Amino acid sequence: MTHQLPVLPYPKPTAQVAPYVEALGFDMAITFLLQFGGAELYIAKDPKSRGQLEALVGADRAKALGAIDHRLQRRVPLAKPWLAVCFATRGMGTAEIARMLRTSDTSVRKWLKTC
Repeated sequence: MTHQLPVLPYPKPTAQVAPYVEALGFDMAITFLLQFGGAELYIAKDPKSRGQLEALVGADRAKALGAIDHRLQRRVPLAKPWLAVCFATRGMGTAEIARMLRTSDTSVRKWLKTC
């Protein structure tokens, strides 16, 4: 008989990440932050199927982001500490997380230690 590891919940989103998680869900918010984090992004209230945002998240989620545009920062957060904890929750190792986030293993260890 094999034992399955319990599925761990993702960590509570930070205040700057929470609106993205609400509109996109955890997994898509993670993908979104990896794709657009650190850059300014115009989010249309009524997307027209032409932008990178809608190509990544789909029309419904793009509209959901547009509806909460007033709660979003002008620049998409990098959210590296939060992402590091999410990836650790998925079972990724420190070196793998560091490569994914383009940061040092020292930073990842520090972020994981503080949570």
